[in-house]
Amino acid sequence: MTRDDPDDHRRGIDRLLKVMAALRDQDGGCPWDREQTFETIAPYTIEEAYEVAEAIRCGDRAALQDELGDLLLQVVFHAQMAREEGSFDFDSIAHGIAEKMIRRHPHVFGGATGASPTAQTQAWEAHKAAEREAEAAADGRRRPGALDGVALALPALLRAEKLQKRAARVGFDWPGIKPVFAQVFEEMAELREAVGSEEAETAVPEELGDLLFACVNLARHLGVDAEAALRGANAKFAARFRHIEAALAATGRRAGEADLVELNRLWEEAKRIERRSPAASSE
Repeated sequence: MTRDDPDDHRRGIDRLLKVMAALRDQDGGCPWDREQTFETIAPYTIEEAYEVAEAIRCGDRAALQDELGDLLLQVVFHAQMAREEGSFDFDSIAHGIAEKMIRRHPHVFGGATGASPTAQTQAWEAHKAAEREAEAAADGRRRPGALDGVALALPALLRAEKLQKRAARVGFDWPGIKPVFAQVFEEMAELREAVGSEEAETAVPEELGDLLFACVNLARHLGVDAEAALRGANAKFAARFRHIEAALAATGRRAGEADLVELNRLWEEAKRIERRSPAASSE
C-alpha cells in the first residue's frame, strides 16, 4: 500500500500494519507518530481500554466496534515500535498469545477431559502459576510469590481485588462475611483517630488507604466488582448533579450561585426522580 492508495482492499490486519508502518516512516511519515515511544503511548492504551469498557456498559455495538479498533491500533503501535528496535513484532505477539491460549486450554486443544467452569478457572490459574515458576527459573530469579504478576499499573481498586484473590488462593482470607464487616468498622475507627492525631499528615492517608482496601475486600466477599460499583456511584453522582445544574439553569443561575440548603433540596429531588425512573441514574 502507498500513501496515495489509502483504500487498498486487503485483509484488515495487514492493511492496519502497513498504515502504522507508513505513519512511523522516518521519510514522510507523521511527525507526531514518529516521535512517540512506548512510554508516551502507554496512557493512550489504558484510556482506550476504558473506552471499550464504557461502550460495553452502554450496550452500544457501533461504539464498541469503533473503540475496539482504537484499542487494536494501540497494540499495532507498540508492535511497530518494537519491530523498529528489533525486539518483536505483531506476528510474534499473535503467535505468543495463541500458544498461551493452547497451553491453558488442554480440555480444548489437548487430551484433557472437559470440566466445569470452576474447575477450568482453577486449571487456568494453575497454568499461570506454572508459567511464572518457569519464567523465574529461566531467568535465575527467586521462586515467584503468590502476588507476582499483579501489575502495578492497574487501577488501585482493581489491583487491591487481585492481590486479595491471590492471597485467598493460598488460604489467607477471612472465613466469612462477618469479620470482613468488622474489619471495615475497625479501619474506620482508626481513620477517625488518625484525623485528630499529631501524625495526621502521614497517618490519615495511610489509614484511609487501609479503609479503602478493607472496602474492596468486603466487595469481594459480597461478590461485587468494586471497580464497577464505584463507576456506578460516579455515574449516579454525575446524573444527580446534572439535575441540580439544569434546575438552577432554568432560573438563570449556576450551582455556585445557590446556597447549600437549595443544593441539598435539589439533590433530594434528583433522588426522588431516580426512584420513579431507575434508568435515570444510569445516564
